[in-house]
This record gives sequence, structure tokens and C-alpha cells, in this order.
Amino acid sequence: MHAEYHATESDAIIAATRTWLERAVIGLNLCPFARSVHVNQRVRYFVSRAQYTDELLDDLSSELRALHDADPDVCETTLLIHPGVLTEFIEFSHFLRAADAAITRQGLAQEFQIASFHPEYQFGDADPDDIENYTNRSPYPMLHLLRESSIARAVAAIPDAADIYQKNIDTLRRLGHAGWQRLWLDRDAE
Repeated sequence: MHAEYHATESDAIIAATRTWLERAVIGLNLCPFARSVHVNQRVRYFVSRAQYTDELLDDLSSELRALHDADPDVCETTLLIHPGVLTEFIEFSHFLRAADAAITRQGLAQEFQIASFHPEYQFGDADPDDIENYTNRSPYPMLHLLRESSIARAVAAIPDAADIYQKNIDTLRRLGHAGWQRLWLDRDAE
């Protein structure tokens, strides 16, 4: 059974996600491809009400179909935000195989891939508090549905795309935990 979110709750979840996108992902240039998609309003934010993984898989399938059917000039990518399920990172991590299998079952493996973000994200070779984990830490668990064609265009446009991962780690190490915390200060209070 899906949880019921009021419109104001969904709006708050989307607002927090947009703030994260603007201040961290775009503001720190963690993804050089994100700025133009965001500025041109081609990101779909979908807040799933799922409480169980099978419900989330249903939402994932629906969002994949919707993205497949959408004009990329109108909707290039989707952030499938799921605050009610897979809140523990280990469960989220295990779920990613099922998410990839869902793409394959729908015959969309050549068209889409998923990037994963979670408030407790941890790379396999990192300690939980290592700053490099924050490259994939988001306010809520989410699956970023990406078009393969968009990735190919973006990579072709950026000659050093393969170096993005290491540049992100270097950026966050320079920023440190204190700098990361400063990103979230209320800008109106400054």
C-alpha cells in the first residue's frame, strides 16, 4: 500500500532535492552535464509513495515508460525520489540489481541507465564518514534515470569526462565536511 503524501509534502521533498541539485551537484560542478538540463527545466521530479520494493519497481517501470515516451527536449531525465522505502543504504544498494533488471525486462537496457543517490551513500572502498561518499549523497534515496543518448552527447562534449570521478573526489576533499555543511546554511540568514 502506498503512503499518502500531501502535495505540500511532495513539494517540500522536491524543493530539498532541487536545493541539493543546485548547491551540490551544479554548485560544486559534480556533474558538468546537469546545469543545462536543470536551467532548461528538462528534469522530471517524481516523488514515489512506495513503502515496499515491489511498489517502487512499479513506479520505476512507469517512470521508464514515461521517459521513453517523452520528447527529450521537454523531459531529458527523471529523478525518482523514494523517501518511504530503501532508507537503509545496504537495502538500497542491493535493490539496484533489481532496478537494472527492470530496465532489461522492459527492453530499455540500450536506452537508459540508473545513477544512484542516497543520504547514506558509501562507496565500497570508503569508510562511512569519508567525504568522497558525499558525491552521491542526496537528501532522500533516489534513482536518477538517464538516457544513454544524453550521456553519449555529454561525454562527447567534455574531453576529460573520464576524469570527472577523480575531480569530484578532489573537490570534496578540498571542501571537507565543514564546507559541505556550509552548503546547507540558509542563504537568507547570511
